[in-house]
Amino acid sequence: MAEGILKKRAGRTISALSVGVENDLQIDGLAFAVCAENSVELIRDGTRCFDERAKGGEELDSFDLAVPLSPARQRRALALTRGCPLPVEYRSTLDPTPIGQSRHDKPSASRQARNQFADRQQDRFGAKRTSA
Repeated sequence: MAEGILKKRAGRTISALSVGVENDLQIDGLAFAVCAENSVELIRDGTRCFDERAKGGEELDSFDLAVPLSPARQRRALALTRGCPLPVEYRSTLDPTPIGQSRHDKPSASRQARNQFADRQQDRFGAKRTSA
């Protein structure tokens, strides 16, 4: 979500690539739906991780900023970037996947996460926010 929202908001002024510390998840279909409500396109090839990027020849120091979204991911990002000049900025972010059991609760939680990403990007980058 964060990558798609930032690409829509900032266009070509900021290069965004959403990369996790592990490649253990598929993108939730609901994320595609709630982002499409704001004309935000998400990648369809699943999640990407630092290890895969390194195997492809990309070094961690080729990134400008790492933004882990949970305490566990922050610890892993800090461990991976030890000795590397890559800044790590932790941003506690709602994970909508385990929230709510009803069909009504799940889209609402995903919209809440989408809006949280948009608000955080406004604070960090000053890019225009897409409609909510």
